[in-house]
Amino acid sequence: MLEQAPQVGFGLWKVPKDEAADVVVEAIRAGYRHFDSAADYGNEKQVGEGIARAIDDGLVTREELWITSKLWNTFHAPEHVELGYRKTLNDLGLDRLDLYLIHFPIALEFTPIDQRYPPDWIYDPDAENPQMRRAKVPLQETWRAMEALVEKGLVRQIGVANYNTALLHDLMNYSTIEPSMLQVELHPYLPQERLLRLAREVYGIPVTAYSPFGGNSYVEMGKAEETESPLSEAAVRAAAEAHGKSTAQVVLRWGVQRGTHVIPKSTDPEHMRDNLDVLDWSLSDAEMDAITGLKRGRRFNDPGSFTQSDFNSFHPIYE
Repeated sequence: MLEQAPQVGFGLWKVPKDEAADVVVEAIRAGYRHFDSAADYGNEKQVGEGIARAIDDGLVTREELWITSKLWNTFHAPEHVELGYRKTLNDLGLDRLDLYLIHFPIALEFTPIDQRYPPDWIYDPDAENPQMRRAKVPLQETWRAMEALVEKGLVRQIGVANYNTALLHDLMNYSTIEPSMLQVELHPYLPQERLLRLAREVYGIPVTAYSPFGGNSYVEMGKAEETESPLSEAAVRAAAEAHGKSTAQVVLRWGVQRGTHVIPKSTDPEHMRDNLDVLDWSLSDAEMDAITGLKRGRRFNDPGSFTQSDFNSFHPIYE
């Protein structure tokens, strides 16, 4: 059994449902053992089918896999945390997850699973003016229910995603079981140096970087421009040429060399294998500094922007 998540994992956000099972099998065949899922991605049932097929075909055992998923915003109330967890577990076809994260520090009003699943952000899509409906659930109460999952033996580890420094300080003041992972948006345009240092140096919490390629995953959503990709930056291209690697490999290596886990996604088998090939070579200090120097404070997954534009509700969690 894996004691911790492999440093390079496979992100399942935006993997189409009708492709998810095949993609998971192909990723396992390519060598991935760490898969990052979430209820909100809407493909956990198909991901579970892929995992089951890979195990049945003898490609991998369950003990060789690290499976992460996330508690959705509408399941924050203590009485709903285990319900949300068990739905994910059932969809994935597993008897336990390795890691379960609070997806966002945002509590929304509960939507029954038989009414709509995944519940999404909007409470009533058929309303005249569809909006989010906030729930008054303190994060401390949600975390206590997460801890109960560990105490019951339902999940191995718990953690948080999309927390800022203030929320992380607060969590560490009240947690009985400390978070095993912090997952946040991290890439050369948003290196989050203070948050990374706080998590690792002060609290000893590992960090997973999602959207490691920056804006690439957000272009088709209208949340980024084609030009907003660190893969096209001169510093990245120069390092790629110097090491005989792709620009994607350089950006992933930058993340790995900073000590973070990275969870790239690709549906192309060759790119899958290339994205794993970032562990046995290094960037120079000068190359690392040049890539970190690309920072521009550009956050692509920002609730302060998309909740207003997409869900008629203003709910920032960052300045």
